[in-house]
Amino acid sequence: MGDSRRRYPRLRDCIKPGVLVLFVGINPGLRSAQTGHHFAGHSNRFWKLLHESKLVSEPLTYREDRRLPEWRLGLTNIIGRCTAGIDVLDPVEYRQGVASLKRKIRRYQPHIVALLGVTIFQTLFSPKGRSKGPLDLGPTPMQLAGAQIFLLPNPSGRNAHYSYRQMLAVFQVLRDNMERSRKKHGPSTMKDSTRRL
Repeated sequence: MGDSRRRYPRLRDCIKPGVLVLFVGINPGLRSAQTGHHFAGHSNRFWKLLHESKLVSEPLTYREDRRLPEWRLGLTNIIGRCTAGIDVLDPVEYRQGVASLKRKIRRYQPHIVALLGVTIFQTLFSPKGRSKGPLDLGPTPMQLAGAQIFLLPNPSGRNAHYSYRQMLAVFQVLRDNMERSRKKHGPSTMKDSTRRL
């Protein structure tokens, strides 16, 4: 049985109470499924962007995805099923995934929900593909279950629409927004109370 049809265990979310920013991907890729960790693709730039934008204070790899709550960050996906690409995902999975995401937001109450890719934004807010022209990255006027929506580029190496410099700039804006939220709501009881970015 090929990798595209093989059944892998679903990746666990990396979320704990006190989360300020919840990152949301579409679904895990095959390498993430094989390793059991998020954003494990060889060309994926998520972990490098986190550190270089100073959202985390030390370099992390996909093997350390469980440490994200130390910085009041969380990570989940719209759809838990691992696939080689998003073209095999069906509308029912998206609808179920959106309902599940709303429940997670209500449970953990992140201040910012950071969508990793335009496709996710369109799934949530333009389900029939009504959006015209390119979407602006960064903070948006949209909310989901009471949380502000922030649009990030998909960090996959397959994403040729944005340069690394453009990606980093938007991650830095997210860091600034998170810092404002942190100051407004105070430190958590986790390492965040001693780690200053």
